[in-house]
This record gives sequence, structure tokens and C-alpha cells, in this order.
Amino acid sequence: MEMKLTNLVRRTVAFLVVGIMATCGSSVFAQEDKYKDYREVFRDTTDYVAPTELNVYKDSILDPLRVVTNRFGKNWFVFATGGVHSFRGDYSNWGKFKGTLSPDWGIGVGKWFTPGIGLKMEFIRSNSRGYTAYENGHYGYGDLLYTADGTPYRKMKTGWWDISGSAILNLSRLFLGYEGYDSPKRMNQFMLNLGIGGVHHMGYEHSHGSDNEWSGHMELQYSRFFNRKKRFSLDIKARGIFYQTNFDLEYGQADHAAFKWDCNLGIDIGFTFYLDKQRSNGWGRSTTQFYQRDYRERKIMVVKVKEKPVQYGTVTFYVFYPNNYSGRNDAPQVQGATVNALDYLAGGIFTQKQYVNNGEVADKILKGASLNGLAIKDIPTEEANRDFEIDYVPRGYEMSDVPLSLSLDGEKMTAFREKAGFYYAPIFDGLHTWRYRIDNETLKQQLISNDNYMETASFGLNAHRGLEIIRKNMDVDSGDKLVSFADVYAAMKSDEGYISRFTDENTVKFIKRVLDEGVITLIQAEGLATSQDNFTGADAENVGIERNTALSQNRANTVISWLKENERLNDVASQIFMVNSLNGPIRTVTDKSTRGLNAKLNRCVKVRIHYMMK
Repeated sequence: MEMKLTNLVRRTVAFLVVGIMATCGSSVFAQEDKYKDYREVFRDTTDYVAPTELNVYKDSILDPLRVVTNRFGKNWFVFATGGVHSFRGDYSNWGKFKGTLSPDWGIGVGKWFTPGIGLKMEFIRSNSRGYTAYENGHYGYGDLLYTADGTPYRKMKTGWWDISGSAILNLSRLFLGYEGYDSPKRMNQFMLNLGIGGVHHMGYEHSHGSDNEWSGHMELQYSRFFNRKKRFSLDIKARGIFYQTNFDLEYGQADHAAFKWDCNLGIDIGFTFYLDKQRSNGWGRSTTQFYQRDYRERKIMVVKVKEKPVQYGTVTFYVFYPNNYSGRNDAPQVQGATVNALDYLAGGIFTQKQYVNNGEVADKILKGASLNGLAIKDIPTEEANRDFEIDYVPRGYEMSDVPLSLSLDGEKMTAFREKAGFYYAPIFDGLHTWRYRIDNETLKQQLISNDNYMETASFGLNAHRGLEIIRKNMDVDSGDKLVSFADVYAAMKSDEGYISRFTDENTVKFIKRVLDEGVITLIQAEGLATSQDNFTGADAENVGIERNTALSQNRANTVISWLKENERLNDVASQIFMVNSLNGPIRTVTDKSTRGLNAKLNRCVKVRIHYMMK
């Protein structure tokens, strides 16, 4: 038996060595340029060609679809599984199904050679239970049992262990592409594992059959990762282990033809842990290089025939703000909740504040008294790609055709409270009542007219329908793709819920394609503010310029922070984001109203996303 086991181990190790060499070869081929169609163009001539120096022109570009494989010591992982299987042999259908079930467990180690191809070695310990002919005295045990037609049979059981090597094909990455290091994509992955191994029967004395034999392995694996690092996954495996028909020592008899294969079919649950502390599941990006060589006596042009040329483009969008608002210090007042300026612009409500005590408000309204001085608090903002429970009032700044401000009429406030459960609240500063959200620093600033403390018109500038107005009034390069803030918001999150009312489906799909398939080369944000200022103290002109310049910069920084925090731009280096004021941060507006179109157009941030895509 020892000699048989030694031969089995040698054959298994030899198989694994060949498998590793084959997979390494596959990883090398995986690094080849996908544009691998070359042609040489020769120009034969009898004319004298004067000797010239060798000229080499070289250019390279980062290729998002190619990876550089890591060293042999990287991308190793360990795993463990446990589950149950059913032995399917020649007599498995003679008795009850539960009599064919047995537990199993396995441990193993493996390595990824590319994001889509790997190898693993696994040890499995289990037994197989089932049924056998009554005269089979080798694995059979117990009293005689009888089928419905009176045929006698007995229970069967054999203990065994198996060691195998398998190739791993990550179907998710092979079909959808490698998602990149520290990426939120591909949190759910499907894999196909195919391999061969050796099984050893143990614990039985018999004179027929073999203690050792080959086994074939096939698994369909689902792995769920729980964070971007992807160092740990929960695995579910549908497993089949196949043997020659004599696994249960049944070769076929005169009255019975043995099946061609015996097998164990089962389900296992386990985990996989990657051993590398840094970049445990990441591969570096490679470059595509272009060459043109000029030789003295003949010219050879190496041309890469591309399926599609590299496309360079720019997506431009504007984010429009209420007066005196940038979101810079929009700190949350509710523990564990986020107050996000861009979420407020997309689907915020009124000032995003409510009164603390409903009873006090109801009493004041009943008496016709002023509500000034009552305690108010923040309402947590909600992401706009959802359906709001409070959807019967205007939400978001310059989104719908209804302005953001609400009425402070007692009856309308009470009607709102009956539906929402709370009274919405303005922001008070003495005699001034703000009816849209503002920065804390601008609370004390007085406006020219009381009407300016509320919004009375909406042009839909942040929605897709406002693009026509933007094209007519703003500086947009002819080659840029102009989209709306609503379109970008939906592409960054999802085109569902409230925000979907203000987007264009095809535009959202285009932006998603740029973000998912393109390479972002530069993101520029230019903040704008109007010249409107009502400060009348010393050095009023310079104070107004300073205040509005700060607003313009803060608005740009708010948008950049929002973009950096989005999962779709996690792989973009921080140096790619740039805040600038190419055309000056302040635009002159002579209108005394902060609610007019000219004023609204110049309270914004212009964002240009430059990209290249094949």
C-alpha cells in the first residue's frame, strides 16, 4: 500500500508542476498587447538611399485593460471549507436518499497568477455512504435490506482522503475585466475550478480493487467580499468529485452493468483569506508602447492595427448654488447622519431644518405670534437616488420648476406637519428670515431686499432640462460634452428615485461609460460668485471682493471633495483633481435681486472631466 501511495503522490506532484508551468505561461500571454495584429511594410527601390542615422520615436500610454503580474511570492491565499455530499454509485437509488449523505471538510492553499487565472492545492477528508449488492463484502455492512421487488442489498461506507490540484478561472474578471486595486466593484465573484487529484481509501481490509485511484474535480464557486481590499471572502461551492466506477468496488456483474463513473456531489461553505498585507489582490497597470523606426536602406513601419482608436474627450457640467451657500461648514447636527451639500442641492428640503418642539410651534401659530427664537435643528440629508417619503413639496435647488422656498403661512406649515410629523423651520437672524440653506459664516450678512431671503423662481439649472439655458449663457467649449449636475449625480450613484425625474437616461449611461471604461486624465473645478454684496462699512469694495472670492473657492472645494469621496473615482489619483480660477472667481451682476437668472447662473462651479477611452 505504501508503494501505491508513494506513486500516487509522485503523479499528483508532477501534475501540479506541469499545471503551474502552464498557468505561468498563460499569465505571460495575458500580458501581451490586445492589439496584437502587426504588419511590416517594405519599400523595395533601386534608387540610391543615402545613409542616415537610426531614428527611434517612442510613445507610451497607460492601458487600463492590461496588468503586470506580481512576483511568485504575491497573491497567495489559504482557504477552508465544510459541507455535505451525496455518493452517487451503482446502487445509490436502491435506498433512501439520506443514506447517501456524508459530511466533508477541506483545507488548501493557492495562488493567483493573473486576476482571472490561478491554481490551488486542496486536501479533503470524508467518507462516502450508500448501498451495495448483498454479496459485496468489502465496503458493505449491516443487515440485509430489500428493494420493492425483493432484491437484497446492504448499506455501504468507505472512508477516504483526497489531495488535488485545480486551475481556477475567475469568470467575473475574465468576462467583465479586472476591477483594479481597492475598488468597490466585483464584490461578488463567480469562479470555475477544474482539477485532478488522487484519492486514498482507508480503514477497510479487502482483497479487491485499489486503495488509491485518480479523482476528477469540478467546482462552481461563489465568493462574497466585504470590503474594497478583498482580503477575505465567504465562499459557497457546488462540488463534484468523479471516480472510475470501481470506487465502491462495483465492476458490473452478469445481471448488472456498472455505471461508467462514481461521484460525490455536494455543497460546501467556507472562506478564503489572502496572505499579503499590502495590495493583496492588486496588479499594477502596464503601458502600451508605439514605435516607428527609420533604417538606412529600407523602411519598416511597425503598425498596430487597433480595433478602435483612442478617444479623447471632456465632460463639462455646472453645479449651481443658492445665495450665500457653499456647503463648506455644513456640519451635521444629528449624530451618525451626514449633511452633504451636494445631496442638499440634488434633493434637499427647504433649509434642511425643523423646529425642535411641535407643541410650541402649534401654540405660536394658534396665537398668531412670531416663531422667531424657537429652537431648531438639522434634518439629515438624504441621497436623491431614492423615493422620498416627503415628496409633495419642492426638493433640491434648481431641480424642479418650483422654487425651493416654502410658505411660512400657519395653515400650510400645519398641513405639512400632519403629513411629515414635524414643522419645517427657516433660519432666523433678527428680522431676517432665510428660507434656503446658507453657510454659518454668512448668517449675519444682510441682503438688499427681504425678498432675497427666499427663492421665488426656478429655471431647472441643475437639471437636464436646464442645459439649453446654460448653453446660451455660459462659456462651454465646442468640443465638450455638456451634461447636467443631475446627470452626473445619477451616474455617480444611480439613476433611480427622485433624481431620475431630472436626468436624461442616455446621458447618464454615457457618463457611466466614461467613468467605468475610460481613463480620467484631469478634473478641473472653477468656482464662481457674483459681485453682489451689501457691506457698507470701511473698505467695503475690498471686503465684498474677499467675501465673494472665498465663496467661489469654497464652492469649488465642496464639489471636488464630493467627487473624491465617490466610489467611482476611487482609483483617480489626488493630483488629477484641480481647483482653479482661469476666468476670474467673481462675475459682475448689476441686478439687485439674488433670485434672477443672471445671479443664479454665476453662483456655480464649472467642472471639466478630461478622459481618454478606447
